Amino acid sequence: MTGPVVLALLPVVLLIALGMGLRRCGFLDERFWPQAERLAYFVLLPCLFFHGLATAQLDALPVFDLALTLVVATVAVAACVVALRPLMRIDGPAFTSVFQGSVRFNNYVGVTLAAGLFGAKGIALAAICNAAIVPTVNILCVVVFARYGSARLDGRGITRQILTNPLVVSSVAGIAFRFTGLGLPPGLEPALRTLGAASLPLGLLCIGAALEFGAARLWTGPIAVASLYKFAAMPFATMLSALALGLSGPALTVALVFQVLPTASSAYIMARQLGGDASLMAGIIAVQTLLALAAIPLVLSGIARVVTL
Repeated sequence: MTGPVVLALLPVVLLIALGMGLRRCGFLDERFWPQAERLAYFVLLPCLFFHGLATAQLDALPVFDLALTLVVATVAVAACVVALRPLMRIDGPAFTSVFQGSVRFNNYVGVTLAAGLFGAKGIALAAICNAAIVPTVNILCVVVFARYGSARLDGRGITRQILTNPLVVSSVAGIAFRFTGLGLPPGLEPALRTLGAASLPLGLLCIGAALEFGAARLWTGPIAVASLYKFAAMPFATMLSALALGLSGPALTVALVFQVLPTASSAYIMARQLGGDASLMAGIIAVQTLLALAAIPLVLSGIARVVTL
């Protein structure tokens, strides 16, 4: 397991490093990166999810067990983070960043790894993972922002944040289209496939460009707490949930990949928009992106040993 995971991680590392280098040397105009991230998040990645789910052979995949495994584990860890908040001794906005760092994940890295490990089947499994935990994580994060963030949200604001999320909309639409039994038109299918494929390299370049390590030195404790939840508690809870539901094989591997991913760079945007601590969020994203390079192969190789015992 370690060898294929490392090989799948290699292009991820190289593209993130390239994005960081391009941003630092000023090769592209500074205004390029926010627009590129917006294009990837609102257009390219939704095309990938819609195409992956609309064309997937879902009958051969454990859709319900995979989705339930992820939702149960995510909710359990989220509840633990909230329950232990009094021990953290940080203010509300800082807590929202720790919470996001504990439960939110980077879609681009997850889909790239799943595709590298299992090809088209991996993309379909990744799309199911996103369909299950993107809405779950967004609901949890928006509710936490409404309670602890400096910009309070009412019920209408929470609902709008969830229903307008492009990843939620595209995943639900892809599943719905798949169950209609209609195939994608000949001209539309390759266009969606090409747009979706473009989301992965562009998204990884944007991750590298967005990394900021300056804030990490100021927030050692909260960053360590968020990373412990993300790289230890989340995969452990996922494994327990998977064992209870009988999930195994590639579906289990992809589930664990998604639950040990670093926090998405979009968490920084959410922190700025909804009253979180953006500086702390930037530090969490940067540190977790580095830690994930070691955490992902370690977790998966460790789980592989447990399963074979």
